Amino acid sequence: MNIMLFHSTYGLRPAVRAAADRLRAEGHEVWTPDLFEGRTFETVEEGMAFNDGIGKEELLRRAVLAAAPYSERGLVYAGFSLGASIAQTLALGDEKALGLLLLHGTSDIAESASVDELPVQLHVAEPDPFETDDWLSAWYLQMQRAGADVEIYRYAGAGHLYTDPDLPDYDEEAAEATWRVALGFLDSL
Repeated sequence: MNIMLFHSTYGLRPAVRAAADRLRAEGHEVWTPDLFEGRTFETVEEGMAFNDGIGKEELLRRAVLAAAPYSERGLVYAGFSLGASIAQTLALGDEKALGLLLLHGTSDIAESASVDELPVQLHVAEPDPFETDDWLSAWYLQMQRAGADVEIYRYAGAGHLYTDPDLPDYDEEAAEATWRVALGFLDSL
């Protein structure tokens, strides 16, 4: 599989590179565009402030430019938190998208969004302050209406970015369970 993997609001940190290496070890080709142009952050607040300064449109422009050279091949879009929201936006707009792997995040869905049974897998903490139960229920229904084939996996007691071993949210058991399921999902595409 060809995978476009987007980083979180912390930037392109070692955990994102390690995730890409893990996927490559399973035979996937993976790109990890740096939407923050080399900047990384120690806190969510710093990253969100930087993200707000760039603006959503500019981040999406950078993401589209990163994916464009590879999209003809058919991509699986993937991302962590903020990167998941970017991956979702790109996948819903790319008729050649092969799948969508969301780790720790989702995004708004345009009313006009329409896909042909796009396989989507979401992994998220339970509870998650950024992905509340009400939001996830509405998101799931909207994704189904858009034509996506959605699976959601929740991890009780894990922190928001529980797959990043360098953050306080890290939960090794939940992270390993996520990777087992996600790798199976990618193999099924």
